[in-house]
Amino acid sequence: MSKKVVLLFAGQGAQKVGMGQDLAGAYPKVKAMFDRANEVLGFNLTDTMFNGPIEELTRTSRCQPALYVHGLAVLEALKERVPSLEIAACAGLSLGEFTAHAAGGTFDFETGLNLVFQRGSFMEEACEETKGSMAALIGGEESAVRELAAECNVDVANLNAPGQIVLSGSIEGIKQAVAKAKEKGIRKAVELTVAGAYHSRLMKSAQDKLAAVLQTTPVQMPKVPVISNYEADAVTSEMVIKNTLERQVTGSVRWSESMQLLLKDGNDLFLELGPGGVLAGLMGRIQKGTKVLTIEDTASLDAAVAELGA
Repeated sequence: MSKKVVLLFAGQGAQKVGMGQDLAGAYPKVKAMFDRANEVLGFNLTDTMFNGPIEELTRTSRCQPALYVHGLAVLEALKERVPSLEIAACAGLSLGEFTAHAAGGTFDFETGLNLVFQRGSFMEEACEETKGSMAALIGGEESAVRELAAECNVDVANLNAPGQIVLSGSIEGIKQAVAKAKEKGIRKAVELTVAGAYHSRLMKSAQDKLAAVLQTTPVQMPKVPVISNYEADAVTSEMVIKNTLERQVTGSVRWSESMQLLLKDGNDLFLELGPGGVLAGLMGRIQKGTKVLTIEDTASLDAAVAELGA
């Protein structure tokens, strides 16, 4: 099997207690990375990752750096096991886009870690200030979902897969959208248990604060293509990187289009580095039969290495 792979990185919501613990025990380089993360952040992130409680790990300012560190730790262990691994491209869902940039060489581990911690903190503050909500809409046409969003004055947050779109906005607006979804031919609408209205205009204060941080953050063009959620295309310059990472905070995550772009380019082997297998599930809806291996711990790493023929 080809060892040329596309790396996919998980977004917020994939976190779970225990993430990375067995990898840290098995791979000294991973343990060193976790120790470095604690040092950079000035608090014991890995204790929360390994031991919880889940309420603390779910906090936006904790789960974003946790998923970032975990994704890159899995990549570190994978590279140790498969030195011949060739990366064709990187992509990540929402927060995962920052992990993808670090994996691609846009910025170093520490720079990215500081960015995601600040992003998570700004978004946590915005959630507390605005009190928003989100809803998943299953089995509806995109045009119908957009019409519903406009009528209820909420935003399209995620275009995850055909027939799976997430809306985001005020609590009242989301409740109204859920109630009216059937009228628009949408099969199912479920309000999500989230801290706030991610990828909506209610995150504008977080976007503005992140923009100021990005202005002074050193970035370079990645060594491999990195796909922007905001544009559903590979980034083309340092300015585009900063602009798309900023605009992604309130903009739609165009995941389905991003994956279709990678598939159109002939990529047929994807590795999801992060807990839960959410991205593998979405790929099954985007293009059935596409090979996605999810790696989150030593057992799934062993299985992936065997499958890669390494």
